[in-house]
Amino acid sequence: MKKFLVLCFLLGLAICPTFAQNDLTTFILVRHSEKSNDDPRDPSLSAEGEARAKKLAEVLAEQDIAAIYSTPFKRTRTTAEPLAQAKGLTVNVYDFRSQTYLQDMLKKHKGSTILISGHSNTTPMVANILLGSEKFKQLDEKEYGMIFIVTVSEIGKGTVTVLKY
Repeated sequence: MKKFLVLCFLLGLAICPTFAQNDLTTFILVRHSEKSNDDPRDPSLSAEGEARAKKLAEVLAEQDIAAIYSTPFKRTRTTAEPLAQAKGLTVNVYDFRSQTYLQDMLKKHKGSTILISGHSNTTPMVANILLGSEKFKQLDEKEYGMIFIVTVSEIGKGTVTVLKY
């Protein structure tokens, strides 16, 4: 009987982390790539920005991404498009002014990985909301290529890794 209880205990230890990981959702947050000067209200990506968007798709090629979201602007959608094409996904537009968009994404994609393409102000703001603390400030207008990987069990309880590509 003692061996059976030890076996059950070890099996429980092996299974618990698997269940716990299913409750974690990963948000990959990026600022749009470099923009051109073609339209002051809704610019496209520059040639450098298009190259960076392709590089993002290469960097995240091996990641299992369930959904891709972008603000409604050309530069954010176009930044996410190469990855969406590579993954066979659609770029979903979200309203960054909504009070519930993160909760809605979390509910819909719990336990998965989500990419959000945003801006110099919205990307750090989203990271802070997910973390539940004011860790990041607005990005410099010339700062591109940062990836915030935020893993949460719920909004306000998470960890972050920041990378450059």
